[in-house]
Amino acid sequence: MNIRKLGSSGLEVSDLGYGCMGLSHGYGTPSDRGHAIDMIRAAVERGVTLFDTAQVYGPFTNEEVVGEALAPFRSDVVIATKFGFNFENGESGGLNSRPGYIRQMTEDSLRRLRTDHIDLYYQHRVDPDVPIEDVAGTVKDLIAEGKVKYFGLSEAGVRTIRRAHAVQPVTALQSEYSLWWREPEEEILPALEELGIGFVPFSPLGRGFLTGTIDESTTFNDSDFRHTLPRFDAENRKANRDLVEAVTGLADRKGVTPAQIALAWLLARKPWIVPIPGTTKLHRLEENLGAADVELTNADLAHIDTALDAVAIHGPRYAEGAQRMLNR
Repeated sequence: MNIRKLGSSGLEVSDLGYGCMGLSHGYGTPSDRGHAIDMIRAAVERGVTLFDTAQVYGPFTNEEVVGEALAPFRSDVVIATKFGFNFENGESGGLNSRPGYIRQMTEDSLRRLRTDHIDLYYQHRVDPDVPIEDVAGTVKDLIAEGKVKYFGLSEAGVRTIRRAHAVQPVTALQSEYSLWWREPEEEILPALEELGIGFVPFSPLGRGFLTGTIDESTTFNDSDFRHTLPRFDAENRKANRDLVEAVTGLADRKGVTPAQIALAWLLARKPWIVPIPGTTKLHRLEENLGAADVELTNADLAHIDTALDAVAIHGPRYAEGAQRMLNR
């Protein structure tokens, strides 16, 4: 794997990171602990240095697995986790970025991750009840104390990013970005480039849809949160196959997979973009990492742009309740 810098912060990570969420949260039956640890360590062995988790994944079990898996390699990897949800009796409920609560949850994350510092600490969702200046100031203090190295935001809008950045420089923004969700191109990416902030796209494969393995006949069980997403309604999946077919055509001509085209497209957008695809399967991990070696020519990129302009994407990406948590 090659190395990229997340903006002007100096934080260096592999071209592609590994999104650990799906090992224990969100996509059906969680992997058993041994398999999850094996997957994370397989990514390390293949050159991945950025590993993404969060307090809410599980909640908490994902951080525990990541901490155990990466303990032998701690000095060689970058661990990113996220705060900002409120927890009662082990369940998440609403947002909470009050400074005292951030500090409490930071200590818990450090213990679960088996480390004395968090490399990249994101606010998971912007809390409308807590000024972002207070959040950034709290993380600034944690950085001064050595408990955190870099500050990040997730799903934050441009004005929020600027306000936070004025208090404590933001190293990276994490938000959804892929061939079927390009909203960040409108305002987010230009602002990040201006401010020297890196971008970490989650769901770079459209929650699996861009791999070409999902169609209108695919079923999702109740533990797979995709069954709650409007974009994954059967009718929308059928309509959105036009995009997959366009990507698949280019992939076939280049002798690669649709997933590799989708990831290579993101890598070609900006040198400070680091996608974090996740998977529970070793062969998919190897496929995803192979995207770093896929070269898209100017003609390829023009072909993709033309295809995207001709395709209308159907369905919101979140249900209404989750949509309200996005800061735009």
